[in-house]
Amino acid sequence: MDDEVLSRVLKATGDTTRRRILTLLVQEGALRVTALAAHFDMSLNSVSKHIKVLEEAGLVTRRTVGREHFIAAELEPLKLTESWFGQLKSIWELRLSALEEALVSKDDDND
Repeated sequence: MDDEVLSRVLKATGDTTRRRILTLLVQEGALRVTALAAHFDMSLNSVSKHIKVLEEAGLVTRRTVGREHFIAAELEPLKLTESWFGQLKSIWELRLSALEEALVSKDDDND
């Protein structure tokens, strides 16, 4: 399950426009769809499609008040990416430590 969610989050955030939408929502708080669209040189329909991808990844939530749709950032799913990148970092740190030990050992053997 986490792999599926992680894949959706990475796919959703792999697009520049969607990252900009998330950034705006984090900076400004919940915004109407029309207010979000005003920041982009594209149709309201195109912005709505980007929002839909972010919704499917769980990165934004929609609240409807009358005819207005308010979109808010939901950053909890990003914890999966933090965890995954943290695991990658740990692996690389272990590999670099092993390389450093091997190089130090080789230097000691040459003395």
